[in-house]
Amino acid sequence: MNAIKLVELKAMTDEQLGVLLKDAKDSLFRLRLQARMERLDSPSELKKNKKLIAQILTIRSLRKQSNQ
Repeated sequence: MNAIKLVELKAMTDEQLGVLLKDAKDSLFRLRLQARMERLDSPSELKKNKKLIAQILTIRSLRKQSNQ
């Protein structure tokens, strides 16, 4: 998964963030399975995926707070 800059994430709509979040969670699941089976090529991908998920959730949370 390519690294996405925070500025690009902030520019996305809520629907786009939702799709990206779902894809990131699916990818994280697959990476965890590969790690358990000792077939993970790049362990750093786990960290990158977790960071992306956290960034998306933070942006969504901030948007909800600003709308209230």
